[in-house]
Amino acid sequence: MAGRLRRPTGAYGGRTAEERRAERRRRFLDAGLELFGGGPGYRATGVAELSRAAGLSTRQFYEEFRTLEDLLAELHLEVNDRAERAVLAALAGAGDLPLPERATALFHAYATDVTGDPRRIRIAFVEIIGVSPRLDHQRLARRRRWIDFLCAEAARAVERGELADRDYRLAATAFIGGVNGLLHDWTVGWVDATLDEIIDELVRMLLGAMRPAA
Repeated sequence: MAGRLRRPTGAYGGRTAEERRAERRRRFLDAGLELFGGGPGYRATGVAELSRAAGLSTRQFYEEFRTLEDLLAELHLEVNDRAERAVLAALAGAGDLPLPERATALFHAYATDVTGDPRRIRIAFVEIIGVSPRLDHQRLARRRRWIDFLCAEAARAVERGELADRDYRLAATAFIGGVNGLLHDWTVGWVDATLDEIIDELVRMLLGAMRPAA
């Protein structure tokens, strides 16, 4: 034999099979963000249309996702994960501020991230609504995660003597509901206000829910 046989590495063009698959999956997600969040919307988009937008085939789509609902679910989680990272980064830099400034910094970090791209707002507050019981459960689970975060921050404020010692879960639930409702209505054009006005109003709601200790 002229040479020795080598074991296949799975690499092509300098990239592994896993890297190529991750790139394909990202292209489908980016196409979904564009079509669901900036185009006709989830309910008016088909697999063939999304695959064309991604520059890939429907066969490749079904290698990555079972349904378009799976792709929408992943986009919804991505939007929330991005916002959560932004809030945690803000918390790391605002941990020593007084409660009003700290709460303002945290919510501004959330709002700035989630509203930084109109497509992400639409995914998080419009397209996800009423798709299926499974996505309703996912949406409410992420809402509970934000409620738990606010309750944990309220508990830390109680330990510092900044808040009265009480159960803040009801207040946190009402605030998160207000965030979701107001951003939904603003996104679909039912509220005539600027984004800054929306954020300022929600910050006032948050500070009103977290009254300082006497």
